[in-house]
Amino acid sequence: MKERVLKLGIPKGSLQESTLNLFRKAGYNFHISHRSYYPTVDDQEIKAMLVRAQEMPRYVENGVLDCGITGYDWIVEQNANVKEVAQLNYAKEGLRPVRWVVAVPEDSEIKSLRDLEGKRIATELVRFTKRFLRSKGIKAIVDFSWGATEVKPPHLADAIVELTETGTSLRANKLRVIETVLVSTTRFISNRKAWKDSWKRQKMENIVMLLKGALEAELKVGLKMNVPEEALKRVLSLLPAMHSPTISMLTEQGWYDIDVVIDESLVRDLIPRLKKAGATGIVEYKLNKVIP
Repeated sequence: MKERVLKLGIPKGSLQESTLNLFRKAGYNFHISHRSYYPTVDDQEIKAMLVRAQEMPRYVENGVLDCGITGYDWIVEQNANVKEVAQLNYAKEGLRPVRWVVAVPEDSEIKSLRDLEGKRIATELVRFTKRFLRSKGIKAIVDFSWGATEVKPPHLADAIVELTETGTSLRANKLRVIETVLVSTTRFISNRKAWKDSWKRQKMENIVMLLKGALEAELKVGLKMNVPEEALKRVLSLLPAMHSPTISMLTEQGWYDIDVVIDESLVRDLIPRLKKAGATGIVEYKLNKVIP
């Protein structure tokens, strides 16, 4: 019987570390040798390769890879004919979308998109930027930027279209944003032929389920506590559980163990209230995956 293997692209570059960490939480442990583009993983049914996110849609579309992880921005930049299996809300520095913005020097006379008429724009997102400007009826010169795009204005370009997550780099280079042209999130994509293969599709769906579970767990924690019977209703009224908390009777009569998964942002204010309501032995613990 022919060995079944899923060819998976892992984004090399800015998304690499956050992607490998996410896979690790999902249960897949990758090892990358020095200067190697072929990571090993503790799943013999996966053959992985490091590919730049910018190139991932093309290799997946052509079937060099069965699937991979890239940004929505690179899918639309290349007009890639791929199957978007899932949106994964993470980036290099956090769990938020990234933006492609038009930015100009702080002292530039360019105040709006209309002022870009006849100007020179530097960007890595050339094709999408040209289509965007065309849709607005604006004619401008769009040059491909090989890097360090933020330093191009004002001498090498009048404006840039650049990726930003926090805006820190733009501010450091004394640039101001005049327009957002695209909001992008990370996507798990598949080759369309591979998606029709029942084995590969099931394998991809399993991976995506675990990746989503790992992402869901990033924002949540588990809480467990002991509660006397007389305080049970008070404590339960404070718990915003995903569905309902798990309640178990302890061996000591009149006492209960409560387990619940909640948003981590609520814990700081919630624990003192639980303690005041009568809960004891409160334990907060990290989660690896939350599968709805």
